[in-house]
Amino acid sequence: VQLVESGGGLVQPGGSLRLSCAASASGSGFRLNTMGWYRQAPGKQRELVADITSGGSSNYADSVKGRFTISRDNAKNTGFLQMNSLKPEDKAVYYCNADYYLFNDTVEVGRVWGQGTLVTVSS
Repeated sequence: VQLVESGGGLVQPGGSLRLSCAASASGSGFRLNTMGWYRQAPGKQRELVADITSGGSSNYADSVKGRFTISRDNAKNTGFLQMNSLKPEDKAVYYCNADYYLFNDTVEVGRVWGQGTLVTVSS
């Protein structure tokens, strides 16, 4: 299973961005379980921003509650992070991850990370 993020960029404080995370797998069926968004700012550890179960239950870091919204489209195997009221401290590389079941001759259970997308908040 591979994840590809998109939607990062430069935005002014108070602005909005929407990140997307599309999952795919070559030659095998798969199903995603929990999907999450993490971020890593320069010199800091990677931290959880938000995650969402396949049933739609979500969890947010205190620093983004009320400003960010996580969602997913299970039919399209895609996750989203809507980021509003962005602050300079939100600047980071944002990573998507997902727990998955991969169906081959057996069922493989794993976790995969995307390559990251940079979000810069600056005037």
